[in-house]
Amino acid sequence: MNAKTIVQKFGGSSLATPELREIAASRVLEARQRGASPVVVCSAIGRSPDPYATDSLLALLGPSRGGANRDLLLSCGEAIACAVFAELLTTWGADAQAMTGGQAGIITDAAYGEAKILRVEPDNVFALLERGIIPVITGFQGVSERGAVTTLGRGGSDLSAIALGDALGSEAVEIFTDVSGVMTGDPRRIAGAHTIDRVSYAEMVELAADGAKVMHAKAAELARVTQTPYVVKGLRSNFGSTIDEGHAPNGFMPVTGITSLRDVVFVRVIQGEIDDLEARRQIELEVFRRAAESDVSVDMINVNNAGIFFIIDSEYLATIRRVFGGLNMALRVRAHCAKISIVGAGMRGVSGVMYRVVQALSEAGVEIIHSTDSNITISVLVPEEDVARAEQAVHDYFRLGRGQDATPPEMAAGVQR
Repeated sequence: MNAKTIVQKFGGSSLATPELREIAASRVLEARQRGASPVVVCSAIGRSPDPYATDSLLALLGPSRGGANRDLLLSCGEAIACAVFAELLTTWGADAQAMTGGQAGIITDAAYGEAKILRVEPDNVFALLERGIIPVITGFQGVSERGAVTTLGRGGSDLSAIALGDALGSEAVEIFTDVSGVMTGDPRRIAGAHTIDRVSYAEMVELAADGAKVMHAKAAELARVTQTPYVVKGLRSNFGSTIDEGHAPNGFMPVTGITSLRDVVFVRVIQGEIDDLEARRQIELEVFRRAAESDVSVDMINVNNAGIFFIIDSEYLATIRRVFGGLNMALRVRAHCAKISIVGAGMRGVSGVMYRVVQALSEAGVEIIHSTDSNITISVLVPEEDVARAEQAVHDYFRLGRGQDATPPEMAAGVQR
């Protein structure tokens, strides 16, 4: 087979209507005309209350413990989408065959609902390509070693596409969505937000994990680990953002994008006066052990002599109150918060970025409740009612709007903290 493969993933919103499915089919045929061998990955058609959307199928079960029956039901949405889309391609004169994740060789563990891909054995996919047939593969699912259908968790079709792209040695992976790529911020809240032409793997991992909806966080991480380049682009525009390791950040452009997570709770565990270092460590271990055993994910963690600080999703507040109830410590919580993450590979080694974030929020009159940082991300916790104002202030301060110089003049001049 001489033609290089290209994996094209279409989300549920990109397949929701006959018109959108025709646009998607045209993208597949365009890839063929460029001399590529397309491999298609489909999500379930539409979103709830559409009849075959994942949430609509889930509603048929009612309260469910999860397991093999639930995963088999949920896998039907993608199977329907693939059969419909493969037939559309066939009527347009391009032979296509729908395949389940298992038939495509996506082998997972048996963790139903959040299965982990162990490996991809793409022999059946290659066999179809050799015969000039377009494989149309169900996203979001695979098969366990014992042959049971498994699902990969919310957004798992992105993960399917990246895993297949890596296994097939594809020239490219194209993730089609209803927005034109990765944005500098949410355009629904931030005036001047626009598509970023190129994003590094590490930046995309941070943006996806901290609220950007254009890419599944696990898929972004898999792409980083496997060094699988991909493009996130709009279905209608056929324009978007390239994600790869070729992004060379400019030290005068420290911030690439801003994202946010709402409806989080700030938790403070106050240990009191404990002089014994070993006793303090045991308390800290107990706090995190109880959170972990209760399946509560904690974020923005800070541990110091003043106490233990972190955030949780609001749905876990009752659980935290219950599991920490037996500890001889004061628990303080502040609900209705939002986490804003300022991401940019260009901030690595550049002084003054945090100072400028604080300055921007201070000038906007936004309270900073808590903050943490890493190599390429600064996260600040603010009152939820101020999140849009906070995002706009930081976006404006770092001149992320289209056509603006991307750095405050004082930073470009080398002003330090």
